[in-house]
Amino acid sequence: MPTVNLNKREFEKLIGKKLSLEELKDRISMLGTDLEKIEGNEIIVEIFPNRPDMLSEQGFARAFSSFIGVKKGLREYKVKKSNYKVIVEKSVKEVRPFTACAVVKNLKLDDEKIKSIIQIQEKLHIGFGRNRRKAAIGIYPLEKIKFPIKYLAKKPGDIKFIPLDVKVVMDGKEILDVHPTGREYGHLLENKKEYPIFIDDKEYILSMPPIINSEEIGKVTENTKEVFIECSGFDYQVLSKCLNIIVAALADIGGEIYSVEVVDEKSKTSPDLTPREEKIDLKYVNKILGLELKANEMKELLERMGYGYDSGKVKVPAYRIDILHEIDLVEDIAIAYGYENFKEEVPNISTIGKESGKSKFNRKISEALVGFGLLECSSVSLSNENNLDKKMNVKNKLVKVESPVNAEYDTLRNSIIPSLLNILSENKRYEYPQNIFEIGKVFDDVIDRDSLSIVITGNFTQIKQILDSLFSLLDLKYEIKEKEHGSFILGRCGNILIGEKEIGVIGEINPLVLSNFGIEVACSGLELDIDTLSGLIIG
Repeated sequence: MPTVNLNKREFEKLIGKKLSLEELKDRISMLGTDLEKIEGNEIIVEIFPNRPDMLSEQGFARAFSSFIGVKKGLREYKVKKSNYKVIVEKSVKEVRPFTACAVVKNLKLDDEKIKSIIQIQEKLHIGFGRNRRKAAIGIYPLEKIKFPIKYLAKKPGDIKFIPLDVKVVMDGKEILDVHPTGREYGHLLENKKEYPIFIDDKEYILSMPPIINSEEIGKVTENTKEVFIECSGFDYQVLSKCLNIIVAALADIGGEIYSVEVVDEKSKTSPDLTPREEKIDLKYVNKILGLELKANEMKELLERMGYGYDSGKVKVPAYRIDILHEIDLVEDIAIAYGYENFKEEVPNISTIGKESGKSKFNRKISEALVGFGLLECSSVSLSNENNLDKKMNVKNKLVKVESPVNAEYDTLRNSIIPSLLNILSENKRYEYPQNIFEIGKVFDDVIDRDSLSIVITGNFTQIKQILDSLFSLLDLKYEIKEKEHGSFILGRCGNILIGEKEIGVIGEINPLVLSNFGIEVACSGLELDIDTLSGLIIG
């Protein structure tokens, strides 16, 4: 899990209170974080991945000061209007299509504060940003930039600037091949004909996201008073949330936040730090926690976790991106109440539990496939239309989530194969063969069922050998009936049948599909209806 490094003296200034060593240890642990160590002036705290807002000294101090009752309630952040504009050109659509931006002024930076800014930037890159794939952040001294800024894509040979920590001009390809950061993150632009850049009105390149900033324009120092911040990636909502976390942290050290107009197909203004309202039911809270809280007591507990509350409605800060459901608010109420204050009670019931037949069957299948040399994976049962349809070269009737938190996960998946192809795509740098499988949920309309999917870096003969071995173990006979399927090569695909019952599909993956996922080796896959298969075995 990620950690945040705190300077004890700075931390005490931020929370507005000095605490004894024992108080610090106790309260940090009770906040729902793990104290790794306190040594001299250094505090290291382990942060759970669901709280990226606490990955900075400022963010953790904000949460902590509310928790100990020093600065309770909702923190509101004012965003001042400005004429700053970022123009997004169509050329980035196929590379890295979105950005969310902000300007922060009136900063008084020193070495410690710069370290804190770099820390949250890198921590967000690694966790929330999925190693810069979902979100990459650039921070620049505003005084060196002339607006409007353009966000566009150019051929690597046409991109020339001095990247951070070197003294010579490099083009886009040289940065990926030679620069240490380019070599580390170059795979994110692999197979792209054009690379994205931010460029100001004087034609100075600010950065080439998600790789590196310019040495001339992209370096914040102790003399920097004003900064321009951009987050780039594939989902504007994700980028907006990431930006909110950063600007809130900068505001906590005295910064003034200014808006930026981002002009693409639809003009947007960022950041948006307006708190959102969530309903909460006192009866539900008490039922879940086994308490008898009154409304005023719940209000007090919510304020200790940094929320506002009025008449059954909770105001959730924009940086609290982890709050997805009423139960998340209940969890924070429990933290504020104090887990140490809950009475231990042994339930007055007795049960004898055992593994279901279906669960046993799934486990046996999993153990067999691991024995065949395959690696088991686990992915979420939500995906998106692009992965399930467009990349797979098919057209399905899909069910979408009404209010998705993330556009990347807004559709119930009807197949696990796209999830496994995504995994192979993200692991191209590692040696082959890569043979993986997953037993998980897929959906027929809104009805879920268990499915087994296998994808290997190999041909049809190799995937069929795995199927032969599996069915031999199950003592079942099957046949393959040739069929056409957009995701597979014509003539190397068929339905898997037991008797007259169709239970799956097998085939060699269509090269077009592999190209869509950025995979450069031949792959084969199969998918089986495990619910139907287990029914044949265990009845």
